Amino acid sequence: MACWMGAALAIAGLQGCETVSPMHSYYYGDRPGAARSNLIEVNERAADALLQTVPLDAGKPVLVATLVQVDRLSESSRLGRMFSEQIAARLVQRGLRVTEVKLRDSLLLARDQGELLLSREVREVSQAQDAQAVVVGTYAVSSTVVYINLKLVNPVGNTVVAAHNYAVPMDENVRVLLAGR
Repeated sequence: MACWMGAALAIAGLQGCETVSPMHSYYYGDRPGAARSNLIEVNERAADALLQTVPLDAGKPVLVATLVQVDRLSESSRLGRMFSEQIAARLVQRGLRVTEVKLRDSLLLARDQGELLLSREVREVSQAQDAQAVVVGTYAVSSTVVYINLKLVNPVGNTVVAAHNYAVPMDENVRVLLAGR
């Protein structure tokens, strides 16, 4: 009888400690054993690094272009657009005026690509927006890592006034963002 009661108590105790099933957990994005990068935190640190080297005027606008693939400068992905959005948000959090270029007629948007700014376009677009600086960036994908390069460009002369390189591990979230157009 004592063994039976002990087993019943043990089963009852296990039921009280029951956790979410692995399938339920995966549905909500927490696949057991799958490490994920905190992309927001990584991009916020990158934006902070750019701001540490060059003082910007909080009263003048800054533009943030969509990050593009390093070997295909006219193409981006959901990852490039999302990183740009996170970097722009951090600049705003730090007190800068970021002009939302998606709302402007003077910038041609490539469908499903975002606001792509090549160096020859930086001066024209920034002058139209009266921007003091433009954040541009590229990324390169390897089998295990995505390498990102950000530059803060002075639109007068297209001079790079700050730069920051960083990398994020290739995890399931990054793969999905890269696959999205």
